[in-house]
Amino acid sequence: MRLLGLMSGTSLDGLDIAYCDIYDGGFQLLAAETYPYPEEWRQRLATLEQASAYEYALAHVQLGHYFGRVVNHFRQSHPGQIDAIASHGHTIFHRPDLGLTTQIGDGDAIAAETGLPVIFNFRTLDVALGGQGAPLVPIGDELLFGQYDACLNLGGIANISYRMPACNGLQAVTKRVAFDICPCNMALNYLARIDGRDYDQNGSLARSGRLDEGLLARLDSLDYYRQPYPKTLGKEWFMSEMQPLLQCSRRQVPDMMRTAVEHIANQIVWSLRGHSIQRLLVTGGGAHNRFLTGRIQALIPSCRIEVPSSDIIDYKEAIIFTLLGYLRLQGRNNCLCSVTGASHDNCGGNIAGIG
Repeated sequence: MRLLGLMSGTSLDGLDIAYCDIYDGGFQLLAAETYPYPEEWRQRLATLEQASAYEYALAHVQLGHYFGRVVNHFRQSHPGQIDAIASHGHTIFHRPDLGLTTQIGDGDAIAAETGLPVIFNFRTLDVALGGQGAPLVPIGDELLFGQYDACLNLGGIANISYRMPACNGLQAVTKRVAFDICPCNMALNYLARIDGRDYDQNGSLARSGRLDEGLLARLDSLDYYRQPYPKTLGKEWFMSEMQPLLQCSRRQVPDMMRTAVEHIANQIVWSLRGHSIQRLLVTGGGAHNRFLTGRIQALIPSCRIEVPSSDIIDYKEAIIFTLLGYLRLQGRNNCLCSVTGASHDNCGGNIAGIG
């Protein structure tokens, strides 16, 4: 089955589109592109959590139409059979503790623009079942990238998934667990923008800074890091817990960036220790940050960090959303309760545009 996977991350880089031939046990990536957001949409999405209900509802519909038009542009450059679109949407609110998660980009609007079936709202069923609604990618880590001991995504938020021993009565089994570790590009891009940059290319700004031990200690002691999984983070947490610590620092941006990189590396390594992880697949935009990946490797030399080709680095999440859509169309579970904490595995996603 051939699907398009659409992914819009919290770092607001743009809309990732992956065109995949997806099948049981594997995939072939046929084409992939990122469409950067126009400045109007970047500004609108960056502040939408503060908007009125009317502005939020309007953005939801208009973003769906925008996604649909981008898909049509992609199809002109990459013609071929497409059976469906699987769209993550763009997360605005994520408070599973309140039973709430929202990803805007109306699936009906995408379907109307493209004339294709659209699977969307992947997270809401899991949250309704008492889960975190995230991460969703681990089922793809299990089915498509199972040769690695663990999969680390360095996106707006760093998250990880791996298998660990479990018990099923008297039988020893394993289960996949996953959780959000800490803010990653969300924090680094925030600091880069203070310095007039969109991002810190190759970590050069962080590399030039000096470590602030006091700020590092305050970041590392945030309460979230002592919580057991399943657990997830959202933009709200970054803005209320981490951003104020960065704002109160009197250090120059390179020093804050250097300290933020060390904090991210610390949290990732603490999440890896004790799980016999020897092969670690690293993807997401942060995998291009050589200083960050170098600090992770330096802190845990026994673990071999593997950075794949650029198309897997940049489009792994969009690829996995084609798998989630494929499973949803077949009525098969696409969300793991061992990851999210829901009452049971489930098959999430609304379907628009069929009929």
